[in-house]
Amino acid sequence: MARASVAQHDVADLALAPAGEARIAWAAGQMPVLAQIRERFTAQRPLDGIRIAACLHVTAETANLIRTLGAGGASVALCSANPLSTQDDVAASLVLDDGVEVRAIRGEDVDTYVQHVIALLEGSAGGPQITIDDGADLLVTAHARGGELVQGLIGGTEETTTGIVRLRRLEAEGKLRCPVLAVNEARTERALNDRHGTGQSALDGIIRASNVLLAGHTVVVVGYGWAGLGVAERARGAGAAVIVCEVDPLRALEARMAGYEVMPALAAAERGDVFVTVTGSRRVLRGAHFKRMKDGALLANAGHFDVELDLEELRSLALGGVRAVRPLVQEYRLADGRRLNLIAHGRVVNLAAAEGHPAAVMDVSFALQALSVEELVGRGRGLGPGVHPVTAAIDQEVGRLKLAALGVQIDEPTAEQEHYRESWA
Repeated sequence: MARASVAQHDVADLALAPAGEARIAWAAGQMPVLAQIRERFTAQRPLDGIRIAACLHVTAETANLIRTLGAGGASVALCSANPLSTQDDVAASLVLDDGVEVRAIRGEDVDTYVQHVIALLEGSAGGPQITIDDGADLLVTAHARGGELVQGLIGGTEETTTGIVRLRRLEAEGKLRCPVLAVNEARTERALNDRHGTGQSALDGIIRASNVLLAGHTVVVVGYGWAGLGVAERARGAGAAVIVCEVDPLRALEARMAGYEVMPALAAAERGDVFVTVTGSRRVLRGAHFKRMKDGALLANAGHFDVELDLEELRSLALGGVRAVRPLVQEYRLADGRRLNLIAHGRVVNLAAAEGHPAAVMDVSFALQALSVEELVGRGRGLGPGVHPVTAAIDQEVGRLKLAALGVQIDEPTAEQEHYRESWA
């Protein structure tokens, strides 16, 4: 039921709210861990009066996090972490059905995106006390603008490797002014979100966009962190031959010992049918690689920002022109007639071409987020500025709740075993 007064917003169409509510409810049915936290938050109100700004992918799963934070007493404003990830019906439902300030429109241009981020930081209520980021844009922008925006912060949380890298650079320069909990580095997050979430959803986006059969083809995975590991596993499971490209010798060794071919990207460029970048870096596939690729090769990015594929160089090589061959596929025709097919404009493929991670995966990610926000409210002012790990207690609590939701029981150590593990003798 819509509220009497509509929250401030910039969304595509409020009339989409009923479809958004149905989508949010469907996701909620697959998020039992967050549901348990929401029940406790409703009773205890640990976030009462706290102002939160969140720059996240505006999806049905995110909506359930926003509702959980609201149940805890927080006032939450939301903008999108990616112009192509917003589900417009979900945005409308959060505005009408939950009274949440939402500023997100699927396909919004960069200027609009920046305006939305700034609007959340400079809200009429005095700005956020806690930020939740997926890529660090809120916190980085707050620090760039300085003043009261930073002084009023209790702290923030960060969902991505890319964001954590940015914030650690800010910290190394002595410019980070508040504590940030590195949610992306929690053990449960690495195991479920990066490995199983990205592994499944990235390939889901590639297949939806292109309808390619992976079996019998060669998939080149550039980057073998937790997310790249998941992509490689799923591609092999679909019948593809997998080549891994890495710059880290230990990750490259892990990939080789897992049975994958490992080679430099220039060598892999000649053999791949499908290329997936998962590095968090920039220009990892560029002109030298494009010039060696097969006719018809598919290019996709599963990293947070659209900088992993050198799109400027790709355009400069497309002397034969660029055309849309499918709704989410652009064909770049090179001077020699070869065609390279770019999926979703090089944006994060699992959200730009599909629906992102399954709700069962985001259940864990957003449970970590909710408990981390609670942790910041409780002791954030006692933490010094810097990037901090999520506590082992939160990590284990989320793991315990997820196992319980799956109906899985495990052993507990005996007193003797605990003593043995803690003793130096």
